[in-house]
Amino acid sequence: MAGQADTQTNLKDALDHARSAAQELHAALTDAVAKRGGAIRDDLVALPAKARAIVDSVSRSAAAQNVVTRQGVAEAATYLEATATHIAKALHAQGRAAEDALQQAVVDARASVQSISEAVAARRSSAAK
Repeated sequence: MAGQADTQTNLKDALDHARSAAQELHAALTDAVAKRGGAIRDDLVALPAKARAIVDSVSRSAAAQNVVTRQGVAEAATYLEATATHIAKALHAQGRAAEDALQQAVVDARASVQSISEAVAARRSSAAK
């Protein structure tokens, strides 16, 4: 019984950490997009690695999750991978193509936060039963 409680606590901590990290990623990306000029490139360079680190974090906890929570985490991972891809494209593009890639990265980052939040809600719902 104690082992199950520890697993639930670890899962809660992992999901809460992932949600917080995804929110930070979204905020950093939004801030970078709001800037104009050369400073944006410096801000963007580290973000793909951060997105992939969040994917790794949520993926490690997948085995201990219920089906609904696992689906939310998988969806979030997909959005985070897309975020990283769009940021990388923006770093190699110029003009309108870079702007479009960044806008899509913001949309994907926001969707990842939403998916993780839904996974947290599903976990809470299943824990309350």
